[in-house]
Amino acid sequence: MKHLIRSSLCALTLLAAAAFAPAHAQEYPDKPVRLIVPWPAGGLVDIAARLVGTSLQSSLGQPFVVENRPGAGGAIGADAVAKAPPDGYTLVLTTSALNMNAALKRTPGFSIANEFVPVAPVAYAPSVLVARNALGVKTVAELIALARAKPGKLTYASAGPGSPAHLYGELFKSLARVDMLHVPYKGAPQAMTDLMAGEVDLLFANAAVALPQLKGDRVRALAVTSVQRFAAAPEVPTLVESGLPAFEADQWLGILAPRGTPPAALQRLRTAIVQALARDEVRAKLSQSGMSAAAAATPAEFTAALNREFDTWQALVKSANLKAE
Repeated sequence: MKHLIRSSLCALTLLAAAAFAPAHAQEYPDKPVRLIVPWPAGGLVDIAARLVGTSLQSSLGQPFVVENRPGAGGAIGADAVAKAPPDGYTLVLTTSALNMNAALKRTPGFSIANEFVPVAPVAYAPSVLVARNALGVKTVAELIALARAKPGKLTYASAGPGSPAHLYGELFKSLARVDMLHVPYKGAPQAMTDLMAGEVDLLFANAAVALPQLKGDRVRALAVTSVQRFAAAPEVPTLVESGLPAFEADQWLGILAPRGTPPAALQRLRTAIVQALARDEVRAKLSQSGMSAAAAATPAEFTAALNREFDTWQALVKSANLKAE
């Protein structure tokens, strides 16, 4: 009889544990989540992170704390997340720069495939090729003519080696057959400040950084990197229209987690991100900052897109014989 009672109690305990487990799994997150931004405050990625982080905090009931860790073209912040415990409480909102760094082999063995689980895309953003006003060029054709007349003399800024602005500059050099000097910064805002001050000549600036300066006539827009003209500056031609038919580039922004993060946490995050991006106010604010909200994508679709992009940049690095700086 005692054995029967003990057996019954054990069975009840197991049943209770089984019933509790699914409910417990749904408790993620039960503490604040760190959202690492590998770029300075005020830039494109920071704007997207704070906007989406606020929405996630509202829907998931825990603070999403944005932490800026700039440097090395986005690699420093990404590396911190890759080495964090894979528990869903440390995430990174990064960009195409992660694939670019890997393609340049600036971070050997460090890549999305090796270190991260793609959670969800957040937005896509074109860049704008801008020149300091005193440079005296109004079109891409005039810029190419000037660069060819002064080989190695013109300078282009970037948010660091391996950043989109860097590889866009290298792609431009390759396609236009010109030689220009790369001047790396820790982030796009600082690069734009020096462009306006006349310290550098050119910058492939993301729209969040470029638009306020364009509206104030503090820099001149020559072209956009996207296939279609940019809705916020429809008068600016694309680089394709400007005589470089192979130049098509929109950078993605997305949230990644360390490889090994529990599937239940990833799914809850994906659902919340998709819901956030469906809200009219979120989409409007992204648009105002030069971004378009990403369409919902399955993990497999997002991963495949990132892999294709890596292959594209790897091919460019090889064909243009680019070296890590």
